[in-house]
Amino acid sequence: MAGGAKAIDRLVEALSRLPGIGGKTASRLAYYLLRTSADEAETLAEALVALHRDTVRCSVCCNISETDPCAICSDETRDANVLCVVEEPLDVAAIERTGQFRGRFHVLHGHISPMDRIGPEDLCIEELVRRLESGGARELILATNPTMEGDATARYLADRLSSFDMVISRLALGLPRGGDLEYADEVTLAEALAGRRPLH
Repeated sequence: MAGGAKAIDRLVEALSRLPGIGGKTASRLAYYLLRTSADEAETLAEALVALHRDTVRCSVCCNISETDPCAICSDETRDANVLCVVEEPLDVAAIERTGQFRGRFHVLHGHISPMDRIGPEDLCIEELVRRLESGGARELILATNPTMEGDATARYLADRLSSFDMVISRLALGLPRGGDLEYADEVTLAEALAGRRPLH
């Protein structure tokens, strides 16, 4: 049984290195996986191996894809003159689900965070600069998260890219649809007021 315990410890340690997974959750997952069939465990192991074997980083937009360039960068029907800059590949998926954006993307793979020792050089910013230098973009939408780090990243990008002849915009912030004013915090209300638009 000692060998089995070591195997469990190794799995718990590996799982606890994942973001958002603490020691207790890692232990619960490990014991759940121990109770599954060998076929299910092999399916999971194969999926993890395939994750690295079958995916690449798009050389144009830095998104994760099965092809290079990715399907979005290869799609000639999309507007290559409008770029939406996001922090993570999951943000691309979220915007794509709306069906409202027909431009192209650039994925930074994170945000500037001095507390975590993440600077501009750790993100895919130079790739974005080279992409803009090759020409074509008339608008850059900064769709970083509405957090302190996301705001800092957007400000850095706006300053760094100000020499390019294009419109640099930021996603509108404010009240969520279906929310009540009385429950909104002051910052959210202030952003909603600042981002107001005419109805006619």
